Amino acid sequence: MSVSFRTPLRPTRRHVRDAGGFTLIEVLVAVVVLAIGLLGVGKMVLFAARANGSAYMRSEATQQAYAILDYMHANRAAALAGAYNVAIGVNPPAGQDCFAAGPCTTQAAIAGYDLAQWKAQMAAILPAGDGSVTTATDAANTQTLVTVTVQWDDNGAVGTFNPAGVGAPSSVVLESQL
Repeated sequence: MSVSFRTPLRPTRRHVRDAGGFTLIEVLVAVVVLAIGLLGVGKMVLFAARANGSAYMRSEATQQAYAILDYMHANRAAALAGAYNVAIGVNPPAGQDCFAAGPCTTQAAIAGYDLAQWKAQMAAILPAGDGSVTTATDAANTQTLVTVTVQWDDNGAVGTFNPAGVGAPSSVVLESQL
């Protein structure tokens, strides 16, 4: 039996050349994969921001619908008489300012002031914000149904999630009994 002792291998030029690190192609592929992943994350953040803005506008529209309904409950006689009825695109006459010019003394004046303030708030809060109020009394004249519609332009979010729906205004419809 013969025993041979080997000397440790010393790196030769061939070993050093073969044992190099990452190649330039590998690094470029990794950078491309990382860039595609970051673009996907960026797109998700954009969608989330648009959805958040749309949800905010929807909650503001719902709040405005409940606000005019609260005004109508506070001034029920004028609401039952149809003083709060207004269509989309129609601005009620400015009427009396119930604070600056002194208190409003009639229910119709209060209704006119409420409508003017409501329409102005919607225009200020929502993009292209507008609303309508309709009242309908049943045949027995026992119940009055109120329909409040608030609409606004939500094309930013609609275009992101449903491109076919761009152009049509978004709306919230609230129905209640007086």
